Amino acid sequence: MKVLFISLLLSAFISTYFIRFFQKKPIGVDPVGGGPQKFHVRPVPRLGGVAIIFGLFGAGLVLDVLKPVDPKQYWLLLIASFPAFLGGLLEDITKKVGASVRLLFTFVSASLGIFFLQAIVLRVDIPLIDPFFSIYAVAFVFTLIAVGGIANAINIIDGFNGVAGVVSLLILSAIGYVAYLVGDNFVVYTCLAVNGAILGFLLWNYPWGMIFLGDAGAYLLGFLIAELSVLLVGRNPDVSAWFPMVLVIYPVTETLFSIYRKKFLRGQSPAEPDGLHFHMLIYKRVLGWMVGSKEAKYKVKRNSMTAPYLWALTLTSILPSVILWRNTIALIFFSFLFIILYAWLYWRIVRFKTPRFLHLRGLRDRI
Repeated sequence: MKVLFISLLLSAFISTYFIRFFQKKPIGVDPVGGGPQKFHVRPVPRLGGVAIIFGLFGAGLVLDVLKPVDPKQYWLLLIASFPAFLGGLLEDITKKVGASVRLLFTFVSASLGIFFLQAIVLRVDIPLIDPFFSIYAVAFVFTLIAVGGIANAINIIDGFNGVAGVVSLLILSAIGYVAYLVGDNFVVYTCLAVNGAILGFLLWNYPWGMIFLGDAGAYLLGFLIAELSVLLVGRNPDVSAWFPMVLVIYPVTETLFSIYRKKFLRGQSPAEPDGLHFHMLIYKRVLGWMVGSKEAKYKVKRNSMTAPYLWALTLTSILPSVILWRNTIALIFFSFLFIILYAWLYWRIVRFKTPRFLHLRGLRDRI
């Protein structure tokens, strides 16, 4: 727990520093307005990823001293994560680094993960497909796409206070739990370190949104989730390859549907932002009874009220996955079940037919 505690403290401290000194700086700050995905009411530093990586460095020093696991693996993982983090950080600072360039940086990180840690996908637990993964080129390319896709997916869902941070926290907790069951201590301690850094960031991010995760933080967390998933499955044959897939099914479904919606339904570039992500529909239509208010305090409250809906949605996939982590058939079933649930909810909400159970009765009067 010392790893988690030190990581939390450093992340919270660096977050405090950015909040105190960077709100009025032109570097790494999100201004008010400027796009369909901007819902904050004051300039906010988007350097939460820097706070998280400082927390991870602190956790690494603790591992160096206590040595509950080989600290060399931990440092190699952080080195591998740096290109993904750097690509996002450059976007946070300059606003000129496109999604394709950030994805390329993440591919470099995935390549380093393969080189340093042998973090490569060698099975997907589908008999007709698994033989192809004995071909190194196939496994290499698939790993790059999988890692880059998950990193980008975490960035896609990072739209409101507490969404990407808590979703990542839940996913990493599930990975750490199963790693504990199979005795993979490296994955356990790394999950503790990352979760500590996330918690330190969340102290200031949720509910008031005083600091944002930023692209650096989203890509860093997405990369670490992907790498720890690959390592867990690769080193522990009892863990189904579909276990991490079910864990990330919400951000992956959101990403794939966003590409389909933009490319084929709206005729625009998948990289172009729009206001029709699932989390935005929750904000605008499920919590729409407050949309008309222009007061800052109501906008912030509505922002923070969006996240718990996405946490609950994530738990519908995480809870069965931690119970059925060895059962590939059941995990595949729950993957498809989640996709059906997502599509049904999206269809209902976008057509102003929001299911009644999503409305919080009496909440408007209390707020």
